Parts: sequence; structure tokens; C-alpha cells
Amino acid sequence: MSATTNANRGSSSPSTSPTLSHSPTSNASSAPTPRVPYIPIPRRGVDYRGKIVLAPMVRSGELPSRLLALHYGADLVWGPETVDRSMIGTNQSTNPRTGCIEWKRCPTAHAHSPVKEDGEKESVIFRIDPQRESDRLIFQIGTNSPERAVAAADLVAPFCSGIDVNAGCPKPFSTDGGMGAALLTTENGDLLVRILEALVAEVGKKHEIGISVKIRLLSTPEETSTLVNKLCKTGITGLTIHCRTRPMRPRERAIRDQLRTIGEICHAHGVACLMNGDVASRDESVKLAAEYGVDGGMIATAAEANSSVFLSEEQGGKKPWREVVTQYMLFAISVENKWGNTKFLLSQLMPGKDPAYLKVCQSKNYVAGLTALGLDQNNDLLEASKKLDSILGLDGPKIPRTELKKANKAANRAKHEANIAAKKKRQADEMAAREAEQTKRGRMSSPTRDQSQEPQSSSARSPLRKAEIAAENAGFEGVGQGALQVAV
Repeated sequence: MSATTNANRGSSSPSTSPTLSHSPTSNASSAPTPRVPYIPIPRRGVDYRGKIVLAPMVRSGELPSRLLALHYGADLVWGPETVDRSMIGTNQSTNPRTGCIEWKRCPTAHAHSPVKEDGEKESVIFRIDPQRESDRLIFQIGTNSPERAVAAADLVAPFCSGIDVNAGCPKPFSTDGGMGAALLTTENGDLLVRILEALVAEVGKKHEIGISVKIRLLSTPEETSTLVNKLCKTGITGLTIHCRTRPMRPRERAIRDQLRTIGEICHAHGVACLMNGDVASRDESVKLAAEYGVDGGMIATAAEANSSVFLSEEQGGKKPWREVVTQYMLFAISVENKWGNTKFLLSQLMPGKDPAYLKVCQSKNYVAGLTALGLDQNNDLLEASKKLDSILGLDGPKIPRTELKKANKAANRAKHEANIAAKKKRQADEMAAREAEQTKRGRMSSPTRDQSQEPQSSSARSPLRKAEIAAENAGFEGVGQGALQVAV
């Protein structure tokens, strides 16, 4: 990524940029003038002031979605939360067909499966388009360890403009691992501080980018203020506050009562403050930022439903869903996005009542999706879809998932039985070896005379042998005959 000035990195091209000024004292954003100077923005970093940005969303924050948001005027885009452990140990490469930088690894669920599903031998954990997004991309990391956070962020930092720590997700896949909103608990508050301090010192300074954090409201305003003060002292350049508490869900209305206080605390430390929660458009975001004295807004579910919400009314406002879907397909095909993710995003961008909705949801590849959308008349797009289906292994007969499970079950059963047989053979071999060793030791300790002449204990002698010994003692010359006499 080429080096650029802070001023250039904070703006977008005329074709995709909104008219909102990015100056801290912009009239358009009505952002308040801070009482103290903001902390310096690193050379390769970005200034969050005056920005309307795409929120980090699982599945909805993959590369084609980010490109779509930038196309319709988003100032910055957050990638989906990527767990540190999933990044560490990946293989980085550049896709020669798309120019995208990709971090890949074998899917954990399939790592030990004897039968692999076509196209899933290696999964893309994270993908970046260095030409179209790097100077406006914030990589969000899920972590509960300063060491792992640094190791994972260090892989992506050369290709993005900031690292953001997820300390706000309330869903179990984050909190059960001690990540996300679990970092907001009293016992983990200091851990979050250590994570940010490590990232600032070992990643931010090294790569000259900013470090930020996204949090939620705590149980009381006092607790929230105390935490924000601690976080702002770590050296971060930005803080996003999701105006909901941890137990709250998206259907519950956002709480903005504490927003002004949080913004004032951030400004006192020279940290930019973005708000998140029930922000539906660029115009609404600008209005709310001015009302509550924060620096910008983050749009989530509204952008997931139609990314053109980043356009102001002066720029034409929200576009028809068919136009947005067509543009999204162009981006998805250009970066070789996985069809499953593309289909999911189409289901979010399309109205459920449209006749094409069900057909798209049932489609198995890009060509079928284009046909369902009525876009197969575009020959260039159709040919690109056919090529991509071939690359992804979606153009031929595919093993049904049920058959794949059966094949894996049979293969695993055969492997288990083979392991049991090998174990039994090993145990038999070990037993035979022990018996052979015992026999060898017994021979080495025996006298050279005939074993039949060895004295035996009375308890080990048979009745016939006892009779023979008694006959010998009685003076019979024929031992056998004497034995019979004695026995009689």
C-alpha cells in the first residue's frame, strides 16, 4: 500500500465519497471543537473525526460488502470480528487472478475428515483488496490475550489503516471465549487495558497505524465513564460506543443518555468518539453526532439491508435494491467471494416478498443466482460467473451433504476398526515377547542335567510319580512294576 498523507487518507474519491467534510470543525458534521488537541494520527492511520462508517458484522462485513459500502460513500469500513487464534498460523498469499491478499487455513471442522467437500480444502480466514480498501479498512480482532492480539494483528497491520478490538459483541461465540463484551466485566477490565496497551506499543507504533476499541454501555453511567477513562489513557486514537448494554438485543431501542458524557471524556483525552446503535443513514448519523457532541457514526443493520444508506439525500439517498444487488454481484465475482456468503448477503439485500428471493436462496452457484436475479442477459457477467463457478468447484456434480456425512462416517468407522485391530496385534506381540523372555530366563537358570531328574516339591508331583518314588524307596528293581504295587 502506497504511503499517503493523513489528509489524503481521510478522504474518498469523488465518485464514491460523500460531500461531508472530514475536518474536525466541519459545518456539515457539526462536530464540536475539542477543548484539547487530538492525539496525533499515525502516518498510515486514519482520523475518525467526521466519519460515517460501516460497522463490523459477521458475514455481512466480508470483502464484497465492504467494497459495496465504500462504493456508496462509507468513509471507513470495519471488517468482521476475526478471532486471533484463527489468524495465527494462517498462510498468506496473493490471489493472482484478483490481486487480493488472502490468509488461509484448513477448516477446523474438516481438518480430520477423510472425505473433503469440493472447494473447501482450505478456507479464506480474511481477505483484503489492497487497491480498493486498504487505506480505509479497519481490521477488528476478537481476543482475550495481549500476546495473541499482537501476533494476529501484526499479520494484517501492513495492509490496513487501523486495528480495532472487539469489546462489545454480546453473542456466546465471543463471550464464551472471554472475548467481546466479556472484556467489559470488572474482573476483565484491566485485561482489556493491557490488550490495548500492547497493541499500541507493539503494532500501532511499528506499523504507524491507529488502535481503537468498540465497547457497550455498562450497568451504570459511573461504571461506563470509569472504563472509558481507562481505555482513553492507553494511547488509542478512537473509541466506538454501542449505545446498548450487554444484555440488550438489536430489537431494543438504543440508549443515548450517556453519549454526550462519553464524548466529552474521549475529547478530554484527545480520542475520537463514534456512536453505534439505531443509526439508519448518513443524514441521521450527522444529525445525531451534532446533537450529542460526538465525532461520527457507525451504521450496521441498515447498511446490511441496503448499503446505499451511506449516500446523503443531496447525493440521491438510498438506491433501489436491484441496483444495489447488481453492484454487489459485480464485487462478489471480482474478488471470488464464497458463494454461501454471497447468497446470504443477497438474502439481506433483497425483499423477502420478491418472486426471485426464494429462487436465489435455492441456487447452488453464481450462474444459478444470476439467472434467478434475471442478470444472465449480461454476457460478460455470465461468463465471469461460469469461470468463478469452475474455480470454486461449483460447476459440476457435487456430493450431497448427507452423502458426504455418510462417507465420512464410514471412513471414520473403518479407521477406528483398523486402530482397534492394530492395538490388539500390538498387545499380542508384546505378550509373546514377554513370554519368550521369561522362557529364555528360565532356561538360563536351569541345571544341565535332565529336567526329569530334578527334585520336585511334593505338591507339584503327580500320584504316579509319588508311587514310583515310594517303590524306589521300598527296594523294587522294576520301578514301573513297583510303582503299580505301591499304588495298589
